[in-house]
Amino acid sequence: MAKPKVIILTHTEDNISVDTVSRFVEEAGGQAIRFNVDRYPLYTRLSSVYRQQQQEVTLENETGIHTLHDAAGIWYRRSYNIGKGLNEVIDKEYMPAAQLEAKRTLFGMIEGLDIFQMERYSVYRRLDSKEEQLRIAAACGLNIPATCISNNPHDIRRFVAAVNAPVISKMQSAFAIYRQGVEHVVFTNVVEESHLQELDSVQYCPMVFQERIEKQLELRVNIVGYEVFAFSVNSTISERAATDWRKEGATLVDSWTPCRLPEKVQQLLLAFMDRYGLNYGAIDLVLTPDNQYYFLEVNAAGEYFWLDQLCDSAISRQIARVLLGKAPRRR
Repeated sequence: MAKPKVIILTHTEDNISVDTVSRFVEEAGGQAIRFNVDRYPLYTRLSSVYRQQQQEVTLENETGIHTLHDAAGIWYRRSYNIGKGLNEVIDKEYMPAAQLEAKRTLFGMIEGLDIFQMERYSVYRRLDSKEEQLRIAAACGLNIPATCISNNPHDIRRFVAAVNAPVISKMQSAFAIYRQGVEHVVFTNVVEESHLQELDSVQYCPMVFQERIEKQLELRVNIVGYEVFAFSVNSTISERAATDWRKEGATLVDSWTPCRLPEKVQQLLLAFMDRYGLNYGAIDLVLTPDNQYYFLEVNAAGEYFWLDQLCDSAISRQIARVLLGKAPRRR
């Protein structure tokens, strides 16, 4: 009897999470097949064929020939650098078309697979809407900060005045500026009075403006299937990290600790996951000094490897179980 297969969609430079999950898949009696998308299409072949009303999807990579349509599940982990190296084998004028076709083909084939997926490409794109995230979180009973997403300086100033409390600004997507080849990541920042006088340029680049919630702790909650793994950090121990812990992510990495959420908060977060049909989510929360929990956002591909080390790889183990159908999952 063939081992149940799990497809892991990632790239060659991904971190230890992929190897850890693969190990647990193998230990549970499955087969983990790694699909490094940065080797597609230059070194990897992918085919979708319909015969007699049935679809067959085949992946040919460095480890052999694998059918995908009969897999137990697929983990859409990362999709970085599709088409890498194509510029070395085709003319520059054909590059945009070739890269676009490769991405459309890959995402179309994966989306079309009638198997369990964690998560589908279309779900990732849906979660790009922070507006919908906040609306659904509020509908589930979670506290959310007052928020304005706009490129209208007048509306932003009016929002800040109405909040009558400190406000932060941030980008919706991962955002970096490159100066002389050096990456400068744009993190969350406090909005000062001087910034409000210089808002005209926001017309060309919309931004998120949000009530700054006073922090007792920041939390990262990883939900896999119906299992909740919560961790907290006191980011206020560092002035730079107080607004955005990622500014001192490396410094704070050893300061995270496992924690237990109140049962009510857990149930609200699970209801939120149900509304989206998510089987994996990295959720950012803030615990205020008066013990109120505020929802900030969910990331269906949120990183977790440094937290996995705090719970004996329980997150990776649960991911493997959900992918193999050995733990309850949402369909």
